[in-house]
Amino acid sequence: MEIAYGPHPAHRLDYYDAPPHRSQHAPLIVFVHGGAWRSEDKADHAVLARKLVSLTGLPVAVPNYRLTTPDNPIQHPSHAEDILRSLHFLSTWSGPSPSHPQPPPSHLYLLGHSCSAHILASIFLTSPYEQLTPSRQLLAITRGIALSEGIYDIDLILRSFPTYKAWFIAPAFGDHDAYPDVNVASYPLRQGAEHIRWLVIHSKGDSLVDQLQSDTMYAHLSSLTDQSPSGTLRMVQRNFDQLHEEHNDLLQGDTYSHIIADFITQDLRPESTA
Repeated sequence: MEIAYGPHPAHRLDYYDAPPHRSQHAPLIVFVHGGAWRSEDKADHAVLARKLVSLTGLPVAVPNYRLTTPDNPIQHPSHAEDILRSLHFLSTWSGPSPSHPQPPPSHLYLLGHSCSAHILASIFLTSPYEQLTPSRQLLAITRGIALSEGIYDIDLILRSFPTYKAWFIAPAFGDHDAYPDVNVASYPLRQGAEHIRWLVIHSKGDSLVDQLQSDTMYAHLSSLTDQSPSGTLRMVQRNFDQLHEEHNDLLQGDTYSHIIADFITQDLRPESTA
């Protein structure tokens, strides 16, 4: 089911409902696709979305957002602004049926892959862009964020993959000598986001983004959350050992979806509540 969350043609999301026995006031999973800020579509991830519904019993939303293309040369933070718009929409959404309104989601679990890991971090950490400030309600209901194969430190990835600058970094961020302002692995923890749990995922088989990116982000998040309340679960977790597929292939396999399902179900256990 396709739902409009804003005025632009790209402001659409696909919604995959949960089994009817679930409580109406239930958590919602949101998967944000990657594609180097320039490609992919929500429809590419229908199989993954249905798999996550099956494993968790929770509904899943997969939003599109504006992409950087020759005909639409938008730059950061426009992509993240769209995702923030979609999350604000979902945080107050009364469900897919106007005749049977439902309470908004009780919790959000957000999944960012590749460039969308950067997008989510730009929103839920304190970025220099005021337009990426989430509402108090959105912060309050966001319980967990899982980031896979993410690009976090632009300058660092350009040292490993210099050709990426012309391919997608300069179009999406501008042609600059350095990119310190968009290094999300340097952003402070956002006030009101102290309760959010993070999972950093990396596959040993990824040839497009090196593990140094995930190592750097995991270390940064760990340093931010050392003094945060955690209940019985660590605020920052990592999984660098279970996945062996290529950058996007891992989304089609079973291991990734089980990692995500375990992260969510562990958080939903009553004893995990801080």
